Amino acid sequence: MKIELKEKKPWKRWVSISIFLILIVYAAYAVSSKSVKTVDTTTLNFQVVQSGPLDVYTKAYGELASAKERILTAPALGKVADILVRPGTKVSPDSVILRLSNPKLAQEVNEASGKLAELKAQREAFKYEQQSELLRYQGNIANIEASVEKAKLELSLNEELSRRGVASEIELKRAKLFLKQESKKLEFEKQKYQQFRGMQRYQLTQRDIIVDQQASQVALLQKQLDDMQVTAGISGSLQSLDIELGQSVQLGQSLAKVGSDEELIARLRLPQHQADQIDINAPVIINTQKGLINARITRVESIVTNGTVQAEAILDSELTSNARPALQVSSQVFIKHEENAVYITQASGLRPRSKQAAFVRYDDLLVQREVLFGELSDDKLIIREGLSVGDELAIFDATEYEQYQQLNLKN
Repeated sequence: MKIELKEKKPWKRWVSISIFLILIVYAAYAVSSKSVKTVDTTTLNFQVVQSGPLDVYTKAYGELASAKERILTAPALGKVADILVRPGTKVSPDSVILRLSNPKLAQEVNEASGKLAELKAQREAFKYEQQSELLRYQGNIANIEASVEKAKLELSLNEELSRRGVASEIELKRAKLFLKQESKKLEFEKQKYQQFRGMQRYQLTQRDIIVDQQASQVALLQKQLDDMQVTAGISGSLQSLDIELGQSVQLGQSLAKVGSDEELIARLRLPQHQADQIDINAPVIINTQKGLINARITRVESIVTNGTVQAEAILDSELTSNARPALQVSSQVFIKHEENAVYITQASGLRPRSKQAAFVRYDDLLVQREVLFGELSDDKLIIREGLSVGDELAIFDATEYEQYQQLNLKN
């Protein structure tokens, strides 16, 4: 039996080794070729890092709103009979917005007015009755006073006759007793008169109270009836209308809203992370696209909504021509003053309050650094870490060069 042995072929091993070495050499070349990349200087912009005093502002968005607003509500049950003004129309305090109808209310006013007239007539009749009673009491007092005078005269006459020995002792005592009785009677009658007058005052006061209560009721009903003709109450414009013609409304139901046009405030949405740094009365510059308005913060809420905090600002300077309620505006809100701020002018690709890789120029090289940027204020981007005054920062799209620590510059 013949056994055949396969001949070994060493050339295959050498081919494999050669390919492996070629790959290693190519990888080394590729790595070395990526270690330094060349960039044309003409494609770059450079900014020099500066230092100096800087007012730090934060950007906030919002809208103008009426400083004075008035909700118009239904004074009573009724039905919308007329709508005279539509939203957006300028109004004065006496402008009639709409009219409500309620025949039952008009009837109640008439009934209440009739009852008031009746109560007033009863009070006047009572006053005349009481005056008659007063006159009767005064007549009784006058009669008793006359009787007292008569008793005094008789007593005086009896005393004179007694001195002369003409009148008897009994007649003298009778005259004294009569005078005493009439005097007591007069005193008693005067007390009754004073008590009657006091009682009369209370009774008249009670009737006056009843009349006043009815008069208040009439005034209330009459005001409700008058208010069925709904007026604006303030100067401005009708901002919203919540009802339709022919609709029935309940007492106190919202009908419309009126807001001032000339007296405005700004409602701004402040970034949550900066809201606690903003003081009351902080200056604000509002941009309406047709000019700037100076303002100041008057209120900052504590509730956070979608990463923002609501604030209000009073406008201190003249309004621009397009200023009106609901106008969308942007603003710069003052946060603080930095005496020696380090900053550059804002450029594309630089993000405030972020840490980014940036390239700094050293002669013919660009060296990558980690830079911590702070707030953006009026196109000035504050630098917190990573750059010094005088450094030249290269401004370009460095996305494809992030893996390089250095770049060569080609002039």
